[in-house]
Amino acid sequence: MIRKPTDAVYVISVAAELAGVHPQTLRIYERKGLLDPARTGGGSRRYSDADISLLQRIQQLTNEGLNLAGVRRVLELESEVHALRSEVAALQAEMTEAVAATHRQYRRDLVPVRQGLTLYQAARRR
Repeated sequence: MIRKPTDAVYVISVAAELAGVHPQTLRIYERKGLLDPARTGGGSRRYSDADISLLQRIQQLTNEGLNLAGVRRVLELESEVHALRSEVAALQAEMTEAVAATHRQYRRDLVPVRQGLTLYQAARRR
């Protein structure tokens, strides 16, 4: 069975080690709303590969000097940019299909020149 990036499989100690942080740091990130790990029936945290990637991004931003509020804002903006890019791509595909449909309609409406051409020659005045 192939595991998806969103499958929560890592316990907090493994996730912390993979992300290169202390387990308490993960709890802080969760309290600050930067991270929302899955929970087992017993309430234990479980982290996915996507969570690990997010933790690495948070670490990168904090290492660049951002505080956690700044990190939250950057993550929100990155998420918004991703959503907008997806929307633009969908709209571009929709536009491309609309243009193609219009061109197909034109081709049906056009009459070949040889069939539709009537020559008109007016009498010349002398």
